[in-house]
Amino acid sequence: MTRNLNTALMWRKSTYSGKDGNCVEVAPLEDSAVAVRDSKAPRGPVLSFSEQAWTALLSDIDRGRLGSA
Repeated sequence: MTRNLNTALMWRKSTYSGKDGNCVEVAPLEDSAVAVRDSKAPRGPVLSFSEQAWTALLSDIDRGRLGSA
């Protein structure tokens, strides 16, 4: 899905983020979608997820289905 993400979004970083700078930021989009970007590159690429895809991704992370970094 193509979205115009050049508009002002309300970005936030998790309170679980460390101080090492390896973080992502998320922002709500219309229709309950979510935008995600690298906090070190705020003008860089932005991914957008539908509500269902975002929920599935978070569930897979919580269950350890994506492996470890």
